[in-house]
Amino acid sequence: MGQIKVAKAPIDGLFVIEPTVHGDRRGYFMETYNLSDMQEAGLDMVFVQDNQSMSKKGVLRGLHFQKQYPQGKLVRVIKGSVFDVAVDLRRNSKTYGKWYGAVLSEENKKQFYISEGFAHGFLVLSDEAEFCYKVTDFYRPGDEGGLAWNDPEIGIKWPKLQGVYRGNADSEGYTVDGVPLNLSDKDKTWLGLKDTFNF
Repeated sequence: MGQIKVAKAPIDGLFVIEPTVHGDRRGYFMETYNLSDMQEAGLDMVFVQDNQSMSKKGVLRGLHFQKQYPQGKLVRVIKGSVFDVAVDLRRNSKTYGKWYGAVLSEENKKQFYISEGFAHGFLVLSDEAEFCYKVTDFYRPGDEGGLAWNDPEIGIKWPKLQGVYRGNADSEGYTVDGVPLNLSDKDKTWLGLKDTFNF
């Protein structure tokens, strides 16, 4: 019997994955990845690299995508919680420009699989968050693109975020539970969907 439940998200190519957690007074055990369960759900990707990051409350990473060498990503949180988002960038998709988000936390132990062809980002909701992800292709310097995290055309509803859109991707004036929103310098420069893709 499979230990991992795979459910399709409302956008084709996105999946929410829930492991079976076996717990007792000593703690718990779970399978975080099982090739057979994934194949049974129709997912036959091959992962080539595992990554891990730590971010503090108010950090928003993204929205990132790869230009020539797209990566599928299986993401999860092992400490804290984040709101994880994928935006459909597949040119001929019925849901092009649409987004889907899920809260991933150490408590719910959910994972999110994002197929190739999506932009990805997350907002840290807890004091700290440790974020782990498997990818289907290697990182290639210079291949990264991005979208403005607050592009009104995409319209992501980031939880706990307060502030007023000022027509750019800057973080000034935004807070998460009173903590200033924190973006990298690069993430402040991305443009919106229309200005990034001219089709």
